[in-house]
Amino acid sequence: MNLDDIYRETILDHNQSPRNYGHLEHPTKSVGLLNPTCGDQIQLELAINEGRIQDIRFSGQGCSISMASASMLTEAIKGKTIDEALALTSNFKNFVTGGQSSVSLGDLEALHGVSQFPSRVKCATLAHNALEKAMTDSAT
Repeated sequence: MNLDDIYRETILDHNQSPRNYGHLEHPTKSVGLLNPTCGDQIQLELAINEGRIQDIRFSGQGCSISMASASMLTEAIKGKTIDEALALTSNFKNFVTGGQSSVSLGDLEALHGVSQFPSRVKCATLAHNALEKAMTDSAT
């Protein structure tokens, strides 16, 4: 099995069995985004306490790349501080546009191949853009 096969399996696994899919009972932040290019939709709900992401859920519909990326993101940032989560998102967005990451991205590294397909980069970064929007918007 080569690295591409492992990456493909990771993406399929997160798409077929998404982690943290659903809704939070009392989110402190909630944001929805739409990728108008392809119609992918994502809703992120976060429970933040003292600057740390205590819990996170996502819902929506879209292609396997956007759903897998959202699943991977929620796993990667649960328990992290807001600054750590935003740093991971920034590194990931650089990574999927052909750059390098200065932090470990975990399962998100499986999405590196989308850098060869600019239209798919929008799918892979949809949840990350939603996270950034949730952290910068004052409203929930």
